[in-house]
Amino acid sequence: VPVFLFVAAPYIRRYVAGGRCKSTARLEGKVVIITGANTGIGKETARDLARRGKVIIACRDIAKGEAAASEIRAETGNQQIIVKKLDLADTKSIREFAEKFLAEEKELHILINNAGVMLCPYSKTADGFEMHLGVNHLGHFLLTFLLLERLKQSAPARIVNVSSLAHHGGRIRFHDLHGEKSYNRGLAYCHSKLANVLFTRELARRLQGKFQRQAEFTANALHPGSVSSELVRHSFVMTWLWKIFSFFLKTPCEGAQTSIYCAVAEELDSVTGQYFSDCQPAYVSPRGRDVETAKKLWSVSCELLGIQWD
Repeated sequence: VPVFLFVAAPYIRRYVAGGRCKSTARLEGKVVIITGANTGIGKETARDLARRGKVIIACRDIAKGEAAASEIRAETGNQQIIVKKLDLADTKSIREFAEKFLAEEKELHILINNAGVMLCPYSKTADGFEMHLGVNHLGHFLLTFLLLERLKQSAPARIVNVSSLAHHGGRIRFHDLHGEKSYNRGLAYCHSKLANVLFTRELARRLQGKFQRQAEFTANALHPGSVSSELVRHSFVMTWLWKIFSFFLKTPCEGAQTSIYCAVAEELDSVTGQYFSDCQPAYVSPRGRDVETAKKLWSVSCELLGIQWD
């Protein structure tokens, strides 16, 4: 068995690594925002896109963000790596980030909604939203809403939402969105990742027909794979398992490939409302394809955030 494992190891690793983004597209003169790009797959996405154009790292921990930016600047030679404060668990912070960005930047071509929380003990955001729903869905929903006009003005533009295979285990519990009646942190994560898929598909549906060419504006979601990252930090058991089975997990660089692919691949110029994994189309759960649920979630999200988005 040890000999077999030794021989098979490179093939296993290649399989685990999954697809790679082969696009060499340049982003000169273009602006990219990546949320949560101070660590994990967000940081690796920023590292790749920094070789192509201007990247704004939007994160809660400015010190970690600056450390990541400094490393990326040194490695790529691109000085246009900017760090901005953004706490997705606080709508005031999201609005302040958007206001400053819109005042300073005249264009936005790619928005990658990457940041996320996973397996949090029950807690609420500054606005009283359950943490997974608040950060993973509502925070990015509001951020996208606030930046949408700038994206439209800068078209062709892309929105990339990092979801997960976990969306298959999710459901939108409109009767208990904030988990006050019953709460399971694993399921709460699944619910929020389903919300990412539904949001992406509804956004794409609403944008269709609004442009002369569909290639001018696209929105897609993705599953990055099972990645060795800090995302499981709230669970001792998952942290332990992640260490034991790290050989069978993607590295953050491997996990970032589908995000990069959705952001730059030329063949996706006119592809919108889709879900990808390993740089190719992937299966969406029946709940993720439910148009009525998507419409209702959109409406409820607007209500919770106090916005009108028609």
